[in-house]
Amino acid sequence: MNEKPKVSQFGSVDPAPPLTTGEVDEWELSLTDDNTPMFQRMRNVFALRNKGTDAACMALCSGFNSKSALLRHEVAYVLGQMQNEVAIPTLIQVLGDESEHVMVRHEAAEALGAIGNYDVRPILQSYVNHPMPEIAESCEVAIDLLDWCKSKEYQEVDC
Repeated sequence: MNEKPKVSQFGSVDPAPPLTTGEVDEWELSLTDDNTPMFQRMRNVFALRNKGTDAACMALCSGFNSKSALLRHEVAYVLGQMQNEVAIPTLIQVLGDESEHVMVRHEAAEALGAIGNYDVRPILQSYVNHPMPEIAESCEVAIDLLDWCKSKEYQEVDC
């Protein structure tokens, strides 16, 4: 019988198992090398996420320089999982980049909401009428999450 992929500490099944050996600078180097096979680069993404430090978060942010929109999307997703505020400036930049792929921008918006810093609400609000519905709707969802997290209902829920 085949073994099923394991659920991560973040409640997701990752598309590649995280590396368990190595250091942040090694993982970043491999992550940002467009000649490295995608599976290996994804393993670096999840290793950096699991490391959880500010340095690991910034190494993940360097992944936005990749040619692969899929990888950039995954980087934005895991930055939302990490909920590390050091990623906020980079995510704001990605969201605002009109030349960025729509799926990456949508994920950057959702990551900003997931991080939970209410200071980003005005930035998200500025995109709710964006002509691309993926961006506008993702910003609406992120704003709703931020508002919900400030609500009495959230304060009564053990999240």
